[in-house]
Amino acid sequence: MKKQIAALILAAIPMFGFAAGGAYPLDSVSIDLTDKAAMQDGAKTFVNYCMGCHGAKFQRYERVANDLGISEELMMKNLVLTDAKFGDHMKSSMTADDAKKWFGVAPPDLTLVARVRGADWLYTYMRTFYEDPSRPYGVNNKVFPSVGMPNVLVGLQGRQEIGCKQVQIEENGAKVFDQLTGVPVTHEACDQLTVVPNTGSLSETEFDEKIKNLVTFLEYSANPVKLKSQRIGTYVLLFLAFFFVFAYFLKREYWKDVH
Repeated sequence: MKKQIAALILAAIPMFGFAAGGAYPLDSVSIDLTDKAAMQDGAKTFVNYCMGCHGAKFQRYERVANDLGISEELMMKNLVLTDAKFGDHMKSSMTADDAKKWFGVAPPDLTLVARVRGADWLYTYMRTFYEDPSRPYGVNNKVFPSVGMPNVLVGLQGRQEIGCKQVQIEENGAKVFDQLTGVPVTHEACDQLTVVPNTGSLSETEFDEKIKNLVTFLEYSANPVKLKSQRIGTYVLLFLAFFFVFAYFLKREYWKDVH
């Protein structure tokens, strides 16, 4: 028994290590899987900016259209950019042979990436690319150092660099404010991500919202029946609660003569 417990602990160690990720702090993002408009925008971003290299081969165009309230006509016109049919899987247009020739390895499929990495990791990762001339594609990433992919969203976000800017001081994990005026107390830090002005088509707030919508779509794609499962789970718990009361009184009735 002790050997089995030890083996279980050793098997679980890699999972905890993988979930912990790197040392860079992750930004928290709130995902709403009932927001179909956000998921529609995320699907559009995924198709236009991600599917050139990555795919979602465990997801179908038809399923996405039905779940997100998109008509077949609009889906085929705006989100199916290859010769794929409505019922086909969402595969990348790039072949595995071409991927290995150009990148050295085929880019991973992203259907289940939200389950593996988590929403906060994806949200922070997509927003923390910065220029690094020493890298093959000229960019690096705070969350995933020595990243092996280009920043495909640079046209939206703009060119991001490591530079100086005013950041709010924190003490013991709490942000510091001036006691008299209530104004945040800041200092200049020169290891911060800064976007070069007028190099992207979106503002910082708009870009963050765009990435949030993309992560929302990936979260949906990783588990399309999540909301349905949660709803069924609620009914099951209510049934068990009712059944427990019924079973308790039934047990008392059966055993009253025994005691």
